[in-house]
Amino acid sequence: MNKEKKCALVTGACINTGVAIVEKFLSEGWNVVFTGRNSEKVADAEKKYRRKFADAEVLGFAIDSLLDERTVDEKSVKELFEKLDSLGIFIDTLVLNAADQGLGMKILENPLTDFMRVINTNVVWNYCLCEHASRRMKDNGGGNIIFINSNTAYRAIPDRIAYEASKGGQLGMMRGLALDLGKYNIRVNAVLPGMIKTDRWEKNPDFYVTVPSRYTPIGDVAVGEDIADAVWYFAAHARNTTGAELVVDGGNTVQLYPIIK
Repeated sequence: MNKEKKCALVTGACINTGVAIVEKFLSEGWNVVFTGRNSEKVADAEKKYRRKFADAEVLGFAIDSLLDERTVDEKSVKELFEKLDSLGIFIDTLVLNAADQGLGMKILENPLTDFMRVINTNVVWNYCLCEHASRRMKDNGGGNIIFINSNTAYRAIPDRIAYEASKGGQLGMMRGLALDLGKYNIRVNAVLPGMIKTDRWEKNPDFYVTVPSRYTPIGDVAVGEDIADAVWYFAAHARNTTGAELVVDGGNTVQLYPIIK
């Protein structure tokens, strides 16, 4: 990769919002390293990025977050950053997009390990990535860490207990990292999407036509590019901003209840 270009590392970037974030950085002339859980999907995504952006410098890695529900795969994170070191690739901006959605989480039915899996993926694994990235950023004069969080950190929705807990904890971690890493010129911020038109929207049209959170004050729901624009703001323009939250949910968080027409 051209070392004169800045480089972003985007996790969970084979589908949906992660793709939009990668494409935003590529369109702005950055190098991009991205991750996904499945090696075949990572290879396919890398080919698609290269076809769409002829001059793109993009590199994909297959990496999973956990060895099991109780154990974060710290070794894989360490090996990822050591590989980047060996290639002379410095990560200017880390975008933590990958997440366990924790769907259908019922406190009276799901085993404790389901809760642990979500917390370990969304909080502990992300902390591990931050640790390894920030060590390099410190030595290179600074950088950015951007969490893709959720407005459910503040407003609960049914059967997502672990996800909501993880996103609330993630915001606390973001603020703590912003405070501790600021002296190294490392900025840490979070984007808080609401509902996003992902492949789940397309696969479940009957559900999404009536779901209350689609009724936003501005009358529309975010697409991946909206989230990517918010990430780009933190990465490229927010020089004096750290420990901040940018909500991208059409105004859902500010309304007491949706106005359904």
